[in-house]
Amino acid sequence: MQSNPFKGVLKLAVDSKASDIHIKTGCAVTLRLHSELVESDFVADNDSVAQFIKIMLNQELEQKYRVSGDVDLSYVEDGIGRFRVNIHKQRGESAITIRYVKSKILNFQELGLPPQITKLTKFERGIVFITGTTGSGKSTTLASVIESINQTVKKYIITIEDPIEYEFTDKESFIEQREVGLDTISFDSAIIHSLRQDPDIIVVGEMRSRESFDAALKAADTGHLIFSTLHTKNAPQSINRILDFYDASEHLSIRQALGGSLAAIISQRLIPKTSGDGVVPAVEIMFNNPIIESLLRENKLDKLAPAIEGSKGEGMQSFNQSLVDLVNNGLISENDALKNSDNQEVLKMCLKGVFLGTESKILG
Repeated sequence: MQSNPFKGVLKLAVDSKASDIHIKTGCAVTLRLHSELVESDFVADNDSVAQFIKIMLNQELEQKYRVSGDVDLSYVEDGIGRFRVNIHKQRGESAITIRYVKSKILNFQELGLPPQITKLTKFERGIVFITGTTGSGKSTTLASVIESINQTVKKYIITIEDPIEYEFTDKESFIEQREVGLDTISFDSAIIHSLRQDPDIIVVGEMRSRESFDAALKAADTGHLIFSTLHTKNAPQSINRILDFYDASEHLSIRQALGGSLAAIISQRLIPKTSGDGVVPAVEIMFNNPIIESLLRENKLDKLAPAIEGSKGEGMQSFNQSLVDLVNNGLISENDALKNSDNQEVLKMCLKGVFLGTESKILG
């Protein structure tokens, strides 16, 4: 087997705790360290990029890449670790983005997640979305939730991923992991067929289409618990993203279905620690309750944010509330908190100890 010309780069990335590696022909390989891009001393050339791609792609994936210009896969470098890889075209040449997937699945405390996240492991049915932009740690949080269930409860769990990232070992739960393109033709097909396989929990790596969401709704309606991710930055945007799958004439019925089936939306952003040693998640938490359900059914999505802020007693929290806690605990700077806030003026007041009431905003 050919040796990987980027093996040293992969080792450097893992040793330096980089989250991502960016490879572009003719440029220095660039690492993402604690949310910042840092150039390495290794310059990628045509031959090394082509050799690495040849090592990673089998005949089927090579054909897919040739036709579509994009392909996702998992790659294991012996002695270094497992990686999630995207190979794509830019300006007619191949480029590669690589994310290191840690073999150990960290628990909630190790990830710096708020304690109320444990509520996600207690749901019996419904749909839970974990959302955020690319690189916000969605997959890591989802893996931590599934591993927590795996360690404590006897459940039959099916994961549907593209590609498989974290590998689970059965503990209390029985887990099957299916990879799109290898074990099943599509997310939609796998979700539909999983309903005949007697699962308690179905994990959908990413909700990408109307068909996937339709299948997830059906699964939730028949008593299953569904976990999935969305590339959205907060709860209201997540609802709008789902509605975008449908024609406007169908939005009422979808909002009503969400009102009955949605269990929670967790949104997160990774923020550099003041210590300079890594990042910490700021987390918005929305659990479904009668107020949230009513707002969904009545299309008052602009009231979701104040409803979240006003339900802290039920374990919910807005991004601003999370940011205030992180600043007060000395984990992040005020400047970084403001950069990551959806409402900087309100956050400035909160950091000064001035908090605005939310009840009128919800009911008004």
